Amino acid sequence: MRFKRKKVTKMRGSKTHGWGSKKKHRGSGNRGGKGMAGTGKRGDQKKTWVIKKYGLENYFGKKGFVRRRVKKETKIINVGLLNKILDELVKKKLVKLENNFYVVDLKKIGYDKLLSIGNVDKKIKIISGKVSKRAAEKILNAGGDILVKGE
Repeated sequence: MRFKRKKVTKMRGSKTHGWGSKKKHRGSGNRGGKGMAGTGKRGDQKKTWVIKKYGLENYFGKKGFVRRRVKKETKIINVGLLNKILDELVKKKLVKLENNFYVVDLKKIGYDKLLSIGNVDKKIKIISGKVSKRAAEKILNAGGDILVKGE
């Protein structure tokens, strides 16, 4: 029969865990307070004292938050809407008309991505920007072309 080795239980049941008196090494308590310590539920009691001593009117209360990641909003346009406004964009010289093709630079007209809602009846050539798979299919079926395709 094999014997199991007994686990070492030196400090179990010891209140001090080897640090002598209970006052010492109480975790964060021996390090002092942090900057906004004491501003919680009963912080109003300290308000007059803090203002008198430090003149800090903004000492109490929460100070907002820091957003770590800023999300970039993608500006989208649908194929149907692009199809409708192509002639207006040609008049404004934002889109070129070459050999019955409307040459569209999505970034130039202020959009990042082309989506597939709507129908296409004009030949469109997309130069830059992102294009969804279904939007690409609709443009290609209408006789158009896509040069730079993003995901």
